[in-house]
Amino acid sequence: MSKPASDVLIRECDTISELAQCVALQREVFALPDLEISPVRHLVVTKNAGGFTLGAFDGNQLIGFVLSVPAYLRGQRAFYSHMTAVKSTYQSYGIGAKLKWAQRDRSLLDGVKLIKWTFEPTKARNAYFNLEKLGAVVREYQENFYGPDYSSAPVESKLGLASDRLFAEWELESKKVKALAAAQRYNETEKPADSINIPVDWYDLVKRDPLKAFDEQLRIRNEFQLAFVEGLICRGFERSETEPKFLLFEDK
Repeated sequence: MSKPASDVLIRECDTISELAQCVALQREVFALPDLEISPVRHLVVTKNAGGFTLGAFDGNQLIGFVLSVPAYLRGQRAFYSHMTAVKSTYQSYGIGAKLKWAQRDRSLLDGVKLIKWTFEPTKARNAYFNLEKLGAVVREYQENFYGPDYSSAPVESKLGLASDRLFAEWELESKKVKALAAAQRYNETEKPADSINIPVDWYDLVKRDPLKAFDEQLRIRNEFQLAFVEGLICRGFERSETEPKFLLFEDK
């Protein structure tokens, strides 16, 4: 039986054996072909360049990890959070959040105050986690970032959905992030200038009606691109069983 996050130890993966476990966990969690798996060599080079891989351990078993790659963003040192993975039997136990907060602590110790990563704009659960649980903000939308994703739609549809991505920017010492890090409630004082609705269940929509999913992806893309051109920033997400939505604000 899986343990809660409080029983899991977060520490850096230092040995080749531990990094090899990270590679094996990628195969299990992401189900990617070997060509797209980050190998041990990549993890070793990342560490040597100033990055780090934090692992979540249940005893001696690696059950999750987060990879931080050195970067330079918005005129400052930063980390690019290339991937976060948690073993399927340990998901929904807060392990992912524990990894991210440990990543923040380690980054601040290194004098880094900004972390960046990508996530899919169509998935409500990830959006809520990134924006409301962690306090990240979004200023950038990239079309088809990884190339066509033919695995995202039924084979018979022959529809390869674009791998569109939003870029989360985690400003580690912002008021919202500091409050959330201290397990305090953060209350937004401004009213949203606009919002962007997304499907309640993206996976179900893709399976049930791939062509409609394709249209929805284009709509969401266009609305985000227009919002960013108008100078808005995304820094909130509203959960709903009928109309989940991103919340957009003036970028002050």
